[in-house]
Amino acid sequence: MRWLLRREPRVRRLGSADLGQVRDFLSRDPVASVLARVPVETEAPRMTHMVTSDLGPELSAVCHVGANIVPIGFDEAGLDLLARYIVRHGRQANSIVGPADQVLGLWERIARWYPEPRDIRPHQLSMVWSGAGQCVPDPDVRQAHLGEGALVMPASVAMFIEEVGYDPTAYGPGYEHRVHSLVRNGHTFVRMGTQAGYPYVEFKADIGALAGGVAQIQGVWVHPDLRGRGIAAPAMVSVARFAAATIAPTVSLYVNDYNYAAIRSYEKAGFDVVGEYATVML
Repeated sequence: MRWLLRREPRVRRLGSADLGQVRDFLSRDPVASVLARVPVETEAPRMTHMVTSDLGPELSAVCHVGANIVPIGFDEAGLDLLARYIVRHGRQANSIVGPADQVLGLWERIARWYPEPRDIRPHQLSMVWSGAGQCVPDPDVRQAHLGEGALVMPASVAMFIEEVGYDPTAYGPGYEHRVHSLVRNGHTFVRMGTQAGYPYVEFKADIGALAGGVAQIQGVWVHPDLRGRGIAAPAMVSVARFAAATIAPTVSLYVNDYNYAAIRSYEKAGFDVVGEYATVML
């Protein structure tokens, strides 16, 4: 009698042959999975480093392992396998980000192998624009023009320092390249003003992630001198309307649960809570 050997569950790396199955899986929840889907669409069919827990005949979980680690759909056993894979392969990243249960579950399993994180944000509201806002759009909000990257750059750096806690330009030109790329692609929106005859950015927002029919707004910033004047909500209506009409049918964002002012602005603009993200900043 011949006995079939039972294969132990494992994490396996996905490749071009898995591309259709990966897209189908991520399409089940396009808002929650947009950050994982970006590399699938921009790097396909190569998918630089995408893995799954091999626990059944169908794809039930996916994790992008790159500059950011983005896990989607892992159960407890799958998170155990994923944690062992990441630790065994010494995978380094800037952050772990995505659905809160996935991020926090993975971090709990791998934390002792990593330095103290810069920050852990366990409760970030995932929101989607419904169009049923309480304010009219701001007619002065527009796409940043080609050549305005130099004007956008100080606002982007100021936003990053406020949000993350350090100057990204201190680590090379990568952040500046990204800012200019977003402007070139028509994915940066601004409201401009003037000070002493010189133009400056009063409001800024980016389509920071775009995949699977979802445009995720990131990098929202209002000039400190103008905060508290009700600028953000009408500006976000303008961004969301334009993005939904010309970039992707679903417009989303995520925001820290303690940022009450931003949450109120987004709600007034017509964004509704649909889930919860978390971020571990490594």
